[in-house]
Amino acid sequence: MYRGVQLAVLGWAVAAIVMVILWVIGRRLRNYGVVDVGWTYLVAGLAVLFAVTGPLVAMSGRQWLIAAMFTTWGLRLGTYLLVDRVIGRPEDGRYATLRESWSRAPAGPAGAAAADRRFFWFFQAQALAAVFFALPALFPALHTAAAIAPLEWAGVALWALAVLGESAADWQLTRFKQRAGTRGRTCRDGLWRYSRHPNYFFEWLVWVAYALFASASPFGLIAVACPAVMLYLLFNVTGIPATEAQAVLSRGDDYRDYQATTSAFVPWFPRRRPAVSP
Repeated sequence: MYRGVQLAVLGWAVAAIVMVILWVIGRRLRNYGVVDVGWTYLVAGLAVLFAVTGPLVAMSGRQWLIAAMFTTWGLRLGTYLLVDRVIGRPEDGRYATLRESWSRAPAGPAGAAAADRRFFWFFQAQALAAVFFALPALFPALHTAAAIAPLEWAGVALWALAVLGESAADWQLTRFKQRAGTRGRTCRDGLWRYSRHPNYFFEWLVWVAYALFASASPFGLIAVACPAVMLYLLFNVTGIPATEAQAVLSRGDDYRDYQATTSAFVPWFPRRRPAVSP
């Protein structure tokens, strides 16, 4: 366990430095949305760091598996976010709203500087979060059993399903946005017909899969906290509430109708709108 604490501290030091660099980049670009991209790559990088430096002997199949899972997830999601939300894009509405709120007092350049300072500490909080969400890789990295347990294979299977589902949801949304005449309209293609946030649902399943994989290792049940915290964040902090507030502002009644008929999270058959009495 002492080795695990050492690796966690090393991971935090790496994450803190990376987030300082990302904060500088975001400040220069005036786009703090880079934190989402950087955080995703960082979590994957920490998982690989734990897998490589955790074992006292050569890496086992378990370490290779967890490193491959996190790397595939991180490269896919991080690159999607980079292309969809950063390169050639305006700052994500969530961070633009935070910037405006944090720069109101004092007004002018002093307010902008105050917002930058608050974003600095926000980025450092993301560094701690990255270490926390890399824990499902830490426990398997320290597990010395040679054989991969059935529970770990179940985690791999669930992870594959979740990554495929999230990839499909992202692709369907991208294809919808590329069609002419869709500005101000809500995507109801594919998985988006059954859930308002299928990407969030399958992302959460990814973390359930990681926790399932980790639970076969000593102390690995601690990793169950990761999908629990992710679910809380999606429903109460940076996920669904902020995304839906922006959607209502940009799409109005079309999105309100979508809210009335479509499951918020778990994919399910759409509801019919109640008939309006004459």
